[in-house]
Parts: sequence; C-alpha cells; structure tokens
Amino acid sequence: MSSTAPLSTAHLSTEGGAARAALGRARGVRPRRAVALAALATATVLLAGCAASAPAASPTTTVTGTPPATSGPSDALPDPRAITGPSTATSIPDIEPIARSPKPSLPVTVTDATGTRVTVTDASRILALDIYGTLAETVVGLGLGDRLVGRGSSNALGSMAALPLVTRNGHELNGEAILALRPTLVLTDTTLGPREVQDQLRVSGVPVVFFDPKRSIDTIGAQIETVAHTVGLDALGRRLVERTDAELASAKADIAAIAPAADRALRVAFLYVRGRAGVFFLFGKGYGADALISAVGAVDVATAAGITGARPASSEALLATNPDVFLTMTDGLASTGGVDGLLERPGVADTLAGQHRRVVDMADGQVLSFGPSTPAVLRSLADALYRPGAAG
Repeated sequence: MSSTAPLSTAHLSTEGGAARAALGRARGVRPRRAVALAALATATVLLAGCAASAPAASPTTTVTGTPPATSGPSDALPDPRAITGPSTATSIPDIEPIARSPKPSLPVTVTDATGTRVTVTDASRILALDIYGTLAETVVGLGLGDRLVGRGSSNALGSMAALPLVTRNGHELNGEAILALRPTLVLTDTTLGPREVQDQLRVSGVPVVFFDPKRSIDTIGAQIETVAHTVGLDALGRRLVERTDAELASAKADIAAIAPAADRALRVAFLYVRGRAGVFFLFGKGYGADALISAVGAVDVATAAGITGARPASSEALLATNPDVFLTMTDGLASTGGVDGLLERPGVADTLAGQHRRVVDMADGQVLSFGPSTPAVLRSLADALYRPGAAG
C-alpha cells in the first residue's frame, strides 16, 4: 500500500542559516540565504579532504596527580585540567541492527528536503551517502546493511569496508561509479556534491531522496524516523529511536558521574584541520560539535565566545577562547603532522591546550556522525577526556 507523507519540514527543512548546513555544500537556496551560501562555500573547501600523513611522534598522555580510574565517581578521578598529553578516543564498534533481514513495506511516496516528491518502489540496492556517514549507519541500524552496494569516504563501518567507493577527491560524488552499481535507491543530502551528479541520477531514473543536512544530538530521532519511512520500515524506525534514546540517557548519566562539576568543567574547542596550509577552522554553534561537547559535560569555548558556524582558527581566535583541550578528527590531525604539526600553527602553542599538548582525536567517520551509534561515541570521548587510560 502506497503512503504519501512529507519527511517533516521540521526535520528536513534547509532553513536555519549557514550553520545548519554543517559541513556540506548547498544549492538551490533562496536569495534571503546569501549569507548561508557564503558559509557553505567555505564548508565545501573545508571538506575537500586530503590524504592523511602519519602523525608526528607525541608523548604518551600523562596525569599530574592520581592516575585515571576506570570507573567510579568524578571525585575518584584526577582533575581533567591536570591531564597532559594527547589521547585518542577508542574507535566504536558497528551499530547492532534492530532486526535481521526485515522486509520493507513499499511503495512509499515521500516529499524530501528539496521539496521533491519521490516514490520508492525498490530498496534492494541502496546507496546512503552523506559527509557524516549518518545515513548509511542508520540503514545498517534498521537491518538493511546487506542491501548497501557502495560507500562514501565517510563510511567508517567495518561492514562496509569491502564495498566499492563511489566518492573521489575526498567527498566528491562519482556519477559513473554510482551508476555502475545499479542502485535502486539513493539516500543523500547537500553535504555531498556536485549537485549535478545527484540530478543526473534522477534523470537516469534512480530514486534520489534528500535529507536534512543538519546534525546534532537533537536531530538523531527525527533522522532515524525519516530514513526508516523512506525504506518502508516505520515500525523498526520507532524501535531504533526508542533504543537509541535509552542508550543516550544511560550514556549521559554515566558521563555525569565522571565529569567534573560545572564550575570546573573542561573548556573544549573543536578544530577542523586538513593539511598544513589554510584549512584550519574552529567549529562553533550549529555545526554539531557544540552539542557533542556539551553532552560530555564540557564547555564549547567557541559557542561561549559567540562563534556561529565555522570560523578560521586564527591565533587571535585561539587565544581569545583559550581552551583546555582541542578536539579534532584523527585523519585531520594526522594530515597536519600530528600534535607536533598542530602546535606549529600560529597561536596553538600559546593556549592552555597547546601548552599541555592536550589534544583528543577521534575517527573522522564517527565523531560527528550523530546517528544510532552516538551513545557509544559519547562514552568513548568522555573516557578520552576524563580517564584517558581507559580510552585505549
């Protein structure tokens, strides 16, 4: 039985300013969003990507005072501001499917984020492509991982490692590679492009459904439900949301037990870095990192300083925010020469985080994914921040 339902404008609207486009490129935006277009052009440059180089050697994380505990209340742990040296958040396992080999109820007709009505009749060969890896992770969480036929460079799931790559030059869609896989459904958003490729797929007869590019903890449930509806698994979508919500509540409660009180909270800055040249940004309000940092009991210094979206991480901006910890992506850190290379950038070594070499990194395809695995991401980051000996 066919159903017709919009993918909730509250969830799929492209409104909300440049920050809501997170890390992608936007097209077809109304004139009143000229400012957003400019910021999104910057985001396209940010995420062009580059080959990661091996990180420079860095000293092991150390603690001045009591060694980090593996469990127990925050009083049993050292003051996190006394911890020195870098740490890497443990890579998290693949998401556990909510069901095995479910049968989608199709056809389904949806109105996607671009306002286009799309009828989905076949979900046997799926491509789920966005810069965060969220859409593919959600498909796997719904139990349709065996129907994914390709991957993008952001897809960090082990179950997808052997699938053909359909992006190039970082996050650029390869139309020929996509068509060669004969997809029956493409799930995507405006964080990947060029848009001409997605339009070409539609002209060729492939159903292409666009989703809201906004990512944060608050959008996880809505994103799961819209993906589930698109592939004809509404009931499983609700179950996956319920499970994720419960896991989020549990993770936040456990993190609250090890995080310091608000007046001693770590001050954290999320840095987006690629290579040794000009791609170096502070992520502020609306880019997802603010929600991530808050959820692990820390203060996002960029948001606290009134920064919205992405701002060049100049020495002035770094000194003005002066974080205790830098949070960044693993491949990005490697591409700039590791911690030593990061410290060579103007202003970095003059911050508290730089003086203490306090840099926490996490896998690119996980840290800002904001999907069903977010509870595990939060736990891993909290360990890296508050008890790095338990973070691997």
